[in-house]
Amino acid sequence: MKKILTIIIAIPVFLLGCTNNPKNSRQNIELIKKYVQSVENLNYEAMEEILDDDYIGYGPSINDSISKSLAVENWKRNVEYLYKSIKYDKSRNAVVIVDSGENQGEWVSNWAEVKIVYKENEKSVTIWANTIYQIKNNKIVKSYSFYNEADVYEQLGFDYSN
Repeated sequence: MKKILTIIIAIPVFLLGCTNNPKNSRQNIELIKKYVQSVENLNYEAMEEILDDDYIGYGPSINDSISKSLAVENWKRNVEYLYKSIKYDKSRNAVVIVDSGENQGEWVSNWAEVKIVYKENEKSVTIWANTIYQIKNNKIVKSYSFYNEADVYEQLGFDYSN
């Protein structure tokens, strides 16, 4: 009986100790939903409002990085010349807290099946994408994006040969 009582008491303590739920989790998820919506709406002005002035984005390649001003300028150019539409399907968000180190803080991970239609030829691609966003003061300050660039090119008809 003592073992059962000990287990019954230990389970809630264990579960509470494993909680990774910051006080801003709902607000942070709503911010990322708003950002995803701005991407789907091809609204680079809304993106600019959500990104912190010191924003830095990384990926998808290991050496890729971009500042807020360049990110907004790239999106503006992409909206004008490249993308006809972007749609996030099966989009899911999760809150993550990093307790220490250079990436310490509150994060939201978004993973989705993303369908992109291009203006020039009406071709479309569908990719699995994962982006994690660090949030401070209700702004995105950092992001890491992961997706398979080669898959995009293959779907567009590029042939890989030596």
